[in-house]
Amino acid sequence: MKKHILILTGILTLLVSARANQEMLAASIGETRTETQRTADQLKATLDALNGLVRKPQPDIAAAYTAFAAEVPKTEAAAAWTKTRVDWMAGEGQRYFSTWQSTVDAIVNPSLKKKAQKRLDSVKETYGKVSKSLTTANEKFQPFLSDLSDIQKTLANDITAGGVNAVRDTVSNANWRYRSVNAAVQQALKEMKRMEDALKP
Repeated sequence: MKKHILILTGILTLLVSARANQEMLAASIGETRTETQRTADQLKATLDALNGLVRKPQPDIAAAYTAFAAEVPKTEAAAAWTKTRVDWMAGEGQRYFSTWQSTVDAIVNPSLKKKAQKRLDSVKETYGKVSKSLTTANEKFQPFLSDLSDIQKTLANDITAGGVNAVRDTVSNANWRYRSVNAAVQQALKEMKRMEDALKP
């Protein structure tokens, strides 16, 4: 009798722990989605400011440059956050699944075990897609940031119509790079929403 009680207690402990881990995972993905949306918004704000520099008819170049320069460090911070989250998902984030797997492994009923494993595998697959999309965004950030930095440096001492004309090609390049970064960010947001929905009680 004591043995059965100990087994039941162990299983209940695993179930409670697994549920707590799922709730923490859901909360973490929710926070990640909020921050990723901020990154998407920041990318758009930076691109709008950048394109404002080369808009025709020519704007107030000094004001347009100041607006653009103010967005660059915010975009660098967004890129740094993305890198941190990618590292977290590859390491600490994976630990959420180990307790869940332990719970599935403790299920005796073959039918229930199969269904539980299928659900776990499905969530892990979505998690992998989120991680992959954020990793892609992180990789695409670097050349985009490089373009922003080069434009800022070029114009820092030449805020003139001639200076703006000199960076037009790089601005076009940055617009092209933005599409790649933003596509990866939007894909990550889509997968995170799917994962959040799957983890709702």
